[in-house]
Amino acid sequence: MPTVPAAARTVLGAMSGSSCDGVDVAVVRIAGSGLEMRPELLGLASVAFPAPLRTQILEVRNSGSCSLADLAQLGRQLTLVHARAALQALRKTGLTPADIACFAAHGQTLFHAPPLTIQWLDPALLAAETGCTVISDFRRADCALGGQGAPLVPFADYLLFRDKASNRVLLNLGGIANITFLPAGGSLDEIVAFDTGPGNCISDSLARKHTNKPHDQAGKLAASGTPDEEGTDQFLSHPYFHQAPPKSTDGPEMLAIWNSIARLRRLRGKDQLATACLISARAVAMAIRHQLPRPADEIVVAGGGVRNRTLLKMLGQQTGLPVRTTADLGVPTQAREALAFALLGAATLDRVPANVPSVTGASRPTVLGSITPAA
Repeated sequence: MPTVPAAARTVLGAMSGSSCDGVDVAVVRIAGSGLEMRPELLGLASVAFPAPLRTQILEVRNSGSCSLADLAQLGRQLTLVHARAALQALRKTGLTPADIACFAAHGQTLFHAPPLTIQWLDPALLAAETGCTVISDFRRADCALGGQGAPLVPFADYLLFRDKASNRVLLNLGGIANITFLPAGGSLDEIVAFDTGPGNCISDSLARKHTNKPHDQAGKLAASGTPDEEGTDQFLSHPYFHQAPPKSTDGPEMLAIWNSIARLRRLRGKDQLATACLISARAVAMAIRHQLPRPADEIVVAGGGVRNRTLLKMLGQQTGLPVRTTADLGVPTQAREALAFALLGAATLDRVPANVPSVTGASRPTVLGSITPAA
């Protein structure tokens, strides 16, 4: 049986998502254990990836290959950015590594096609650079038991956002969009969660192509375009969108679907961006309408996509549901996933299983992550 800690502990949680923007680190004070954990967000730091590093990550993710030397160097550079973000978070909160029970770091996804998955990071280097015990490689244990290894944040979503009266959809708009359905008054094993399809990955790719910028700021260019209905229907006819959960996907797969449709490739740039937003919003709406056990009452959004006003507007139009953000419930939108991994790290320390088999498809609950002691 897991041992309930005698006192609260402070944990760092880090997330670098599929948009490849950089690293967010949350400093979280956690009381209790298991499903009784009570987190308090003490601080948040974000460090952007230098442009050459972000380009390299995207090239590796999209091509699926690189030299072994480049792979090793990529791991080192990713780790050093994680360490910089962690040390910045500690400075902001006036804490030292000695105050930290563990540093739970997801790493950067380079490849995800279950049961194969790579979240790249050097935990020994991260422990040496920060002086913290590191917990990493969270997805592999679930994959070893036949699961998707994703999504993993539903464990934290249940702790943070469940409600007795509302059927809530927690929507993360990263490179990939994923939802966690929390039925009103439901238990952990009643959660439904899965990747709905593209979040920002197509929009970001198009913004880099047409504007030489990493994003369509606030969705302004998309707002000036006209979404293509026929192209949207062609995209969403792909089998992934009609496959029952558990399921997960990755940015390169979504980009490959886009690039396979000649009609979409021929659109003007601003119309492509408008269509990318419509595809993302309609994929979420299809998932909510057809793949949840009960009607949803509201959508609560987090992730970088909350800054895309065009996408949020289309979400409301396509789903017919009220749309608000996790900030309205007390969790900054940029902190949700980093905070979630802090909770997952605490669960690992307590030897509490934190995958949700009803979500991932794993054959049983399991403790997640590998522990690297402080150097």
